[in-house]
Amino acid sequence: MPRRQYEVLPGSHGSRVRVQARGQDVLHDPRINRGTAFTHEERSALGLEGMLPVSITPLEAQESRALSRVRGARTMLDKFAYLQALRERNTVLFYRLLTDHIEEIMPIVYTPTIGEAIKEFSLWYQHMAGVFLSIDQVDRVEECLRNTGLTDGDVDILIVTDSEGILGIGDQGVGGIQICNGKKSLYTAAGGVDPDRMLAVVLDVGTDNLALLNDDLYMGLKKARVRDERYDEFVAAFVAAAGRVFPGAMIHWEDFGANNAHRLLHTYRDEVCSFNDDIQGTAAVVASAVLAGVKAKHEKLSEQRFVIHGAGTAGIGIADLLVDLMVKEGVTREEARTRFWMTSSRGLVTDDATLRFRDFQRPWARGVGELRDWELDQVGRYMLADIVRNTHPTVLIGTSGQPGSFSEAIVRDMAGHVERPIIMPLSNPTALAEATPAELLGWTDGRAMIATGSPFPAVTLGDVTYSIAQANNALVFPGIGLGVAVCKATRVTDAMIAASAEAVASLAQVRSPADPLLPRINDLRHVSAAVAIAVARVAADEGIASAPLTEPVQQVFDEMWQPVYPELILS
Repeated sequence: MPRRQYEVLPGSHGSRVRVQARGQDVLHDPRINRGTAFTHEERSALGLEGMLPVSITPLEAQESRALSRVRGARTMLDKFAYLQALRERNTVLFYRLLTDHIEEIMPIVYTPTIGEAIKEFSLWYQHMAGVFLSIDQVDRVEECLRNTGLTDGDVDILIVTDSEGILGIGDQGVGGIQICNGKKSLYTAAGGVDPDRMLAVVLDVGTDNLALLNDDLYMGLKKARVRDERYDEFVAAFVAAAGRVFPGAMIHWEDFGANNAHRLLHTYRDEVCSFNDDIQGTAAVVASAVLAGVKAKHEKLSEQRFVIHGAGTAGIGIADLLVDLMVKEGVTREEARTRFWMTSSRGLVTDDATLRFRDFQRPWARGVGELRDWELDQVGRYMLADIVRNTHPTVLIGTSGQPGSFSEAIVRDMAGHVERPIIMPLSNPTALAEATPAELLGWTDGRAMIATGSPFPAVTLGDVTYSIAQANNALVFPGIGLGVAVCKATRVTDAMIAASAEAVASLAQVRSPADPLLPRINDLRHVSAAVAIAVARVAADEGIASAPLTEPVQQVFDEMWQPVYPELILS
């Protein structure tokens, strides 16, 4: 019996499946298993009589029962564990539940709950879909990828991490495979990417997490994280092997540490089809919120002044994309860069040679000479409060991981010079947010236009209830992956990322101060389709689409996998 005991029939996008399995093998394969939803005729044909309760339960009733189980679970981790087990048991039911109730369930299968699940990975481990590659076995990378039973034409997206920069919790070793599977779930629920056409991969290069190294149950390499040339050789071996085994698949880089994320993206972006969600996805969704806010103020993007608190992977990516979008408005790249002030742990990024900034931060350094007349709290130190006081930003973005760093004094100072300040505390999880929406609205008398990284409830101030936009990458990356798959793009370009941001912004309806800056999470399938169409069109215009794009709307719609039980063709 082959590893896969079914075949999705060509052109059916999952709606028709030829099944070879019989008996218990059917119930053990999550893609074709439908449990008590099998009809009596299907049970007879598949050898399932006597293996299931006699009553037939349609998908809708199964979904209702599963939702009750989720809501009845005692803790968020219990909910996560149930949903993970459901995904491994019944693919269609899991994605039907997630798709229909995505606003409620996404925080369970993804951030913030997944962070806790990753910490408990070795303790909770039972079975995990994905590929574990070890730096101690570089010569076996290709063999490991081929052991999946998948090959050329079977995979659209490889979601890969080295687990160094997991969410806001840092180095988590092989537990990072969970973040890849979380992203995989959202690619399908939000973007309609076939769940069988993606693969989660963890690059195990050791860990500097001492708690893991001293944990007898830890399942990864028990050695310090490798950071020398062996690391680059390992990544290069993976990229090369992936190209041989899965030519054309997009590599989605996920939660790499700041020192490697930008470097690897720039190393491989012109060599293979690759995308870094922490850099490009975050940048796109934040830029979408900024574009929507600027449009609501009837202003231009190039007229704004930006302070980005946290010049790491996400912060630099946001600034890069905003500059690209300003250039589209007609300003020069050099002029656009003058609109930004970036902070690191040492304060404002400057050209002061005595301070050590990372290479990817240096293009954003402000000249010390231009700061001579600044009013400072402490001579020689240019901290966030000083930057806001002296630059009067119109947009304040937080990617610092420093909870409460958007203080009342800083926010009131900003709001004293801007009628409608755009403020985005983006750090995850919720406990790391630079400020809460309730605080920001209170300190600005309801004038702040807000997007957050974690989900926050609506805020009522006086007689107005404000809906809080969540700058969740799920608004962007599923559509990018879908668009790439539809047109078989050979690269992911800056223009494609910009198009995704503009597509999301075009769907935001900001008619009053109470309206959110971004589309609602419940609209993710609609948003992803719009993003996919925009991305595919740009790829075609740039000449990097391998498949003809003749009817983009229809092609994107046809490509989107639907969570319904397929027609079974027996063989």
